[in-house]
Amino acid sequence: MTKVTRARRQVRLSRALGLALTPKAVKHFEKRPYPPGEHGRARRRTESDYAVRLREKQRLRAQYGLREKQMARAFEDARKTPGLTGEALVENLETRLDALVLRSGFARTILQARQVVVHRHILVDGKIVDRPSFKVQPGQTLQVKPRSQTSDQFRVSAAGAHRDVLPAVPGYLDVQLEKLSAVLTRRPKRAEVPVTCEVQLVVEYYSR
Repeated sequence: MTKVTRARRQVRLSRALGLALTPKAVKHFEKRPYPPGEHGRARRRTESDYAVRLREKQRLRAQYGLREKQMARAFEDARKTPGLTGEALVENLETRLDALVLRSGFARTILQARQVVVHRHILVDGKIVDRPSFKVQPGQTLQVKPRSQTSDQFRVSAAGAHRDVLPAVPGYLDVQLEKLSAVLTRRPKRAEVPVTCEVQLVVEYYSR
C-alpha cells in the first residue's frame, strides 16, 4: 500500500468515525466534517444502542491502530485488572511501545510509530525491541538507537517538528526530545491519556 493510499484511507476513516486520526486528516476533516459517501451530508437517522457502542469501540481501536483481535484481547486483559475495566483498557493500551513512541514525539502518527518500532529503531533499556505491542513498565527508558538518530526522519523529531500536531507530553512521561529519549515514570491514568473515547460504551460493546 502506497503512502498516498494509506493517507486517503485514514482520512476516509476519520470522517466515518467523526475523529481526525492523523494531522493530514485534520485539514480534510475541517473542510468536510461529515461521513464519506453520497449521503454523508444527510442527517443521520437515530442510531441503535449497538451502533453507538460499535462506533465508540472503532474510534478507540483506530486511535491505537489495532486489529479487532488485538482489541478484543486487550479488553479481556483489562477485565482481569482490578478497578474499572474501561479505564484499565485505555491505561493498558497506553503502555504499548508504539503508543509511547508517539506520545514522546519520536513519530507523527501511530502508524509511523509502529513502523519505527518494527524497523528496529527503538531501544528499551538499551535493547532493541521490535514489537509495537511490547508493554513498557514504569521506570523503563525508550530511546531511538544512536545509529538511527542521524537520519533525517529522527533529526526532524529531535527538533520538535511533531509537537505542533501532537498533544502535550502527558505527565507519566519524562521526555528529553533533543536526545530522543523518554522514561515512563509511572502508570498512565485514564484522565491523562490523550485519546477521545467514552470507555463505558466500549465496555458495554464487548459485554453484550
